[in-house]
This record gives sequence, C-alpha cells and structure tokens, in this order.
Amino acid sequence: MRVLVFNAGSSSLKFDLFDGAAGPQPVRLADGAVKSIGASAELRFRAAGSEPVTLAEPLASHDDAARRAFDLLAATTTGTIDAVGHRVVHGGSAFSRPTRVDGGVLAAIEAVSGFAPLHNATALAVMAVARERLPATVPMVATFDTAFFRELPEIAATYPLPRDLAQRHGIRRFGFHGLAHRFMAERFAERTGQPGARLITLQLGSGCSATATAGGRPLDTSMGFTPLEGLMMATRSGDIDPSLPAVLAEKEGASLKDVDDWLNTRAGLLGVSGLSGDVRDLLKAEREGEANAALALALFCYRVRKYVGAYLAVLGGADGLVFGGGIGENSPAIRARCCAGLEWAGIGIDAGLNTAATGSEAEITAADAATRCFVLPVDEASLIAKDTLDCLEAV
Repeated sequence: MRVLVFNAGSSSLKFDLFDGAAGPQPVRLADGAVKSIGASAELRFRAAGSEPVTLAEPLASHDDAARRAFDLLAATTTGTIDAVGHRVVHGGSAFSRPTRVDGGVLAAIEAVSGFAPLHNATALAVMAVARERLPATVPMVATFDTAFFRELPEIAATYPLPRDLAQRHGIRRFGFHGLAHRFMAERFAERTGQPGARLITLQLGSGCSATATAGGRPLDTSMGFTPLEGLMMATRSGDIDPSLPAVLAEKEGASLKDVDDWLNTRAGLLGVSGLSGDVRDLLKAEREGEANAALALALFCYRVRKYVGAYLAVLGGADGLVFGGGIGENSPAIRARCCAGLEWAGIGIDAGLNTAATGSEAEITAADAATRCFVLPVDEASLIAKDTLDCLEAV
C-alpha cells in the first residue's frame, strides 16, 4: 500500500510518499516541502534515487501547494496512491488515536480549529484538495498532535479553574507536538536501549514545546489548551500573565480576538527583537551588535532552561535530554545556550560534538555528564505513515 502523507504548518506544507508493503517500516519514495507559502514560496522536491530540486514559484495558499504536490508526484512517480495520512494539530477531546476521516471527523476538527488557529484550518484545506484529486474510495486518516497527551496525569492536565466551568467547556491541558515528542522518545529508546528512561524532549522550531516522559509515557508538557502556552516561540509569546490580554485590549481599544492574534503572530522572538522570528537572522543580528536580537535569544534560551529545570523536578532527575525541530536540530549555538549552567543537574554537552551535529542524528553528551544528550531529527512523516497503515489494518 502506498501512503501519501501531508503535514500542514501555518505557512508551510510537507508531503511524503511511502511504500508500506516493503517491511515493518514504510519506505520513503518521495518527499517535498513548500516553505513561506505566498508570493515568495519555495518548493523543494526529491524522488527516491534522484537529486533534490528547488523551485521558487508563487503558491498563494495551502490549497495551491497541495495541488502542486499532486502534480509533482504524478509527473515523477508511478503507481497509485492507496491512502492519505494527515497531521492535525488539535483533536480536542474527541480523538485519542489516528482516525479514518469522514464527514463527522471533518466537522469535529473544524469545531476546535479556533484553538489552533495557525494549523487546523490548513489541514482541512489540504484534506479537501486530497479528496478533490483522488477517488472517493481512497481512505484518509487523521493523526493528532494531541493524541500522545490524552493520558496525561490528571495533575498535569488540569487547570486550577472552577470545576463547573472547566467541565462545561472541556477545558484541560491537551498538549501539542505529540508526534514529534513521541518520535524522540521512541528513537532515544532505540539508540540507548533504555525504554524506561526519564526523558526531557525539546521540540524547538517555529513552534516550541518541552515534554517530560517516563517509560515512553508523557508526565507533563509545556503547551496546554492551545499551542500558545509554554515556551517562547518564533511569533508566539508562550507563558504570560493571564491578565495581559484584557489589559492590552483595554489599553489598545482592541478586541480579545485581536490580542489573541498578536500573541500568536506578532510576539515571541519576532516581538522582542522587532526584527525576525528566525533564529538564524537573530544570531546574525546579534553578531552585528543588535541589542534587541541578543535579548530575544537570551530570553528564548532562558525559558527553555526554566522548563528543563521544572521537568527535572517532575521526573526526579533525567536520564536523557533530546533536541528536535528546526532550531533544535540545526543550531549548535542555541543548544549550547539552553544547556549552559545545568551542569549541577548532570546535563552538559561536548562543544565539538555539538558543533558537528547540524541536521544529523548524534549524541552530544559531555564526557563527565550523567544525563545523555542527543540531537534526534524528527521524522513525523514516517510515524504518520505507520499510524495510517495501522489504523486501516485495524478496520
């Protein structure tokens, strides 16, 4: 069975084609990504056995990007697409496992889209294109970033709100980036032979989150009811005083929806620096003497360290610390700053190993550190493909 996987981000679309019949792990036949969807979109595509191709072309929406993906796959690969797997950020209380998509599932995803405003709508748009391009008999499966955290301990999932309000509106800490944190936990266990490890995983990219797991089960995670909670991110604020939205709305004469949009799209690294939400841009600006860029990076790393410290307390110490995501996998400087000063907790990274680990899987533990530190590039697509196959086989 050949499975097409779509992973829709806020301004990007990744797509991968897998052969699920070749063995226990799906084999990737092709992969691509559209970045910066809009007038200056960049498309990268690679079919197995071929050199990657990069194209600059306007793709105004996720719909356009998905149609372009289908066109490229049709032109460069043979065989049918037998199933489609989609990453969906927010599954709410309705979904705790990969689920075959039908009208009811689409409605349920739409119902919680307001809690993941940068992502759920794009996933739905891509699903619509897949249904447009493929026969109605081709099944689609939704895999949810929230599913990994459905069994968070009650003490970690509960907000200290009036119980009747929380129950009436289904308010709890859902957690996000579940596929990424699950991948890092599973891969750490494979690499180390420690399936019972106490582990802190850091998914650091445009969106950022931290998770504490023990034996592969999550005990706490930084994102909550929406992906806005937790770490500072590219354009999201992360943790703030809960009174600030009302204060900003009053002072600026804005609606709460306006403020929510500011916190999701104008805050974080972009907001503090006033320059960019991209760590690469800020590191360059810092070297050139931009004080606000330096402050943004310092604040970003400081908040990561705070969560690492909190999760050391949750776990009673950690056997491993894992970096994933675009920043976590590709920025040795940020990894070093995030770990600086944690030697007291047994966490230290080797400078040489850390510098060499750029976009590649590697252990970067310092010789005298008790906690094993890894860079583990996250392959969400392979998990989605496997979950899609397992879901369809279970029917």
